[in-house]
Amino acid sequence: MELQFEGDELKSVLNRLRRAQGQISGVIKMIEEGRDCEDVVTQLAAASRALDRAGFAIIATGLQQCIIDPARSGADGETTEQMKARLEKLFLSLA
Repeated sequence: MELQFEGDELKSVLNRLRRAQGQISGVIKMIEEGRDCEDVVTQLAAASRALDRAGFAIIATGLQQCIIDPARSGADGETTEQMKARLEKLFLSLA
């Protein structure tokens, strides 16, 4: 299943990923500087949430596209049940 993002969807996902990238860079710097463990873990948790939200946005877009155009999303002979199982597996991989 190939996802096609439109303007706002793409912008939102990219913003979340850039935010996570910045937070991870911050965590690395904090560790290198010997910062407080609690501060490092707090920043790491924020990065993790940003990545999770980006993943959920990608999955939500996939679900939305499957509902809107099930014929396109079931390419390569994939049945609706197979597609559903793949999306469920993706969703659970973030849980």
